[in-house]
Amino acid sequence: MTSPQPSPDSPEAGATPAARLSRTVLDALLAGTALEERPTPWAVLTAPASPDPVGSVRYFRGDGRGGVDAAVTISLVVPAFGLDSHMVFAFGAASSPLPHFTLDSVQAGGGYAFHLDLVQRVDLAVHPHYTDLVYAPLTAPFGRASEVPGLSPAAISPRQRSLMSPWMLVHRADEEALQAITPIAEEYLRHWLELAWAFPPDAAAEAKQGDTAARDRRLRQALFSREIDPVWAQVDRLLGPATTDGLRGLLTTGRLPGEEAGA
Repeated sequence: MTSPQPSPDSPEAGATPAARLSRTVLDALLAGTALEERPTPWAVLTAPASPDPVGSVRYFRGDGRGGVDAAVTISLVVPAFGLDSHMVFAFGAASSPLPHFTLDSVQAGGGYAFHLDLVQRVDLAVHPHYTDLVYAPLTAPFGRASEVPGLSPAAISPRQRSLMSPWMLVHRADEEALQAITPIAEEYLRHWLELAWAFPPDAAAEAKQGDTAARDRRLRQALFSREIDPVWAQVDRLLGPATTDGLRGLLTTGRLPGEEAGA
């Protein structure tokens, strides 16, 4: 699944390493699912004080096949601030125990950072079959990431870590390290796509013992909370609170304004 380096004439050739990582993963995600793009109110993001574009949002919906419900990408690109930030978040369906796939790749302050995980849909400590079948295959790529030179731990709070899985990768990186993470991100995605199309029956049966949908709603409310994640204060300053709330709502519900949960 590893993508070749772009040719000098390719549109990707001028993209930052953070943008290329995000695009590589998004292309593979779309190729491996039945997601179709729908228009959003935020096709062009602007700052309140200026009409100049500072980013964009793309939204994709599934057709019910494979357990994949939707996907969202949010890009914030402000060369004057040295910011090039890209999020890919793909949702498992509400009725499915499929974890959510998430990748953030960022260039800021002269360096890079990334966040990669399959967001858990059940409490792993009390769901051993789910943990072994859904997450254990990530142990090898997770271990390889620790051997990549040029990575250092990113500063996130214990409260933020509690929302993610123990297989989360969240690091600062130099350019070579970010490029070395690409095949690991592809491996995480490839495993997620395999789960989407053929979720292990034993893991699914164990997950049904709890209210997976209600738990997931509460988790996403926390995951995209201003009180827990300080990045939203920075997005507020860039886009304004109204637009920021719209993006948080999209990520929390997996739906555009006016869309019903089952639409």
